[in-house]
Amino acid sequence: MQRIPESELIINNRGAVYHLDLRPEELAHTIITVGDPDRVPAVSKHFDHIEHKRSHREFVTHTGVLGKKRLTVVSTGIGPDNIDIVLNELDALVNIDLLTRTIKPQLTQLNVIRVGTSGALQADVPTDSFVVSTHGLGIDNLLNFYRFEENEEEKQLLQSFITQTQLHQRISQPYICGGSAHLIKHFVNNFHHGITVTCPGFYGPQGRILRLGLSNPHLIDRLTQFTFGPHRITNFEMETSGIYGLGKLLGHHCLSISAIVANRVTKQFSKDSQATIEQLIKKTLDIINDW
Repeated sequence: MQRIPESELIINNRGAVYHLDLRPEELAHTIITVGDPDRVPAVSKHFDHIEHKRSHREFVTHTGVLGKKRLTVVSTGIGPDNIDIVLNELDALVNIDLLTRTIKPQLTQLNVIRVGTSGALQADVPTDSFVVSTHGLGIDNLLNFYRFEENEEEKQLLQSFITQTQLHQRISQPYICGGSAHLIKHFVNNFHHGITVTCPGFYGPQGRILRLGLSNPHLIDRLTQFTFGPHRITNFEMETSGIYGLGKLLGHHCLSISAIVANRVTKQFSKDSQATIEQLIKKTLDIINDW
């Protein structure tokens, strides 16, 4: 088995992967990702007990037990570039022998569930509701750096998306990946389902205008109006497509769940976003604990 060089997989002096500062025994196989490091204790406060706490840069990790389930919650920070770090290092912790720097012959499958915030792109997806992403549609280009290919239905959906939104290669080469049916089936009642678009930024890439003009000023309208058979775009944010795409390539089950804190069609913002996020955290943990 080919050895992975020190420059390609950085392991620190305590035998942990570099960015997450985690060792294999400090990671559970069911993982909740959050963007905000301060949201990690908001999740782990519901654990029966916490076994490990690690913190390095924006990556804060708590691993503990809830009921009969061992869980890890880790903050990713914002954006697909951070998702590239987090997904690759989570996979390395279970599927690469850090001592020999070789890929293990038997691979381990993780459950990775993003619990985050998002903006709705449909008038009937109100603030303070919850969205489960059936697909992550990336206009961030992350997966274009990997050997990734959509299935036939996804290729047709993607071509229709490019035609309808006029997002050409000067801006992005979009890609799409479905979420894990194995996980989605648990999150049905009281959840909206739809395509989530992942953007590489918060302002221009999400159609916000402050002092700068936009190259695609009709982006919001085109995303809202997009349809392909039963599919439509429900929301956008900055992580889902990277999680879905890398998770699929690495062989993990991934799911993204969003608390809607803004509706870009009705121009509304949640009156108590923290309460909505706390409600989603509790609901997600209850569902995980009942598996």
